[in-house]
Amino acid sequence: MRYITLKTEEIESLEQILKNSTNNTIRKRSQCLLLSNERRTITDLSSIFSVNRRTIERWFDAWAISGVYSLPIVAGRGVKTRLIGYEQEIAEQLEIHSRNLKNVLLHMENQHNIRICKKTLQNFLKDTGL
Repeated sequence: MRYITLKTEEIESLEQILKNSTNNTIRKRSQCLLLSNERRTITDLSSIFSVNRRTIERWFDAWAISGVYSLPIVAGRGVKTRLIGYEQEIAEQLEIHSRNLKNVLLHMENQHNIRICKKTLQNFLKDTGL
């Protein structure tokens, strides 16, 4: 059996996070750690939080290494955009085509063989601030 043993200040901070955090993932992970401190087994925790047993073990490992900083989801997950490195060219195309995204999409497909949808381009523009 593997349990997380918490100090009193860690328990207080996790309870505070559990009550006040707006992020569901952070609340879930802090509650899991608190329940582990109460000697709940990994199998019980995996059924409570509807995750795999290995996921609970990874949360425990991350807690041992990083503490409170291990609670949020790590940046960099998800599909990476294909447009990284083309910011300058996209900005030029937006100037040329009066911010008509359809023409920018056609240019990227013809010149660089990059096929993306309009929504992906909109999200890229929003993220980069173009």
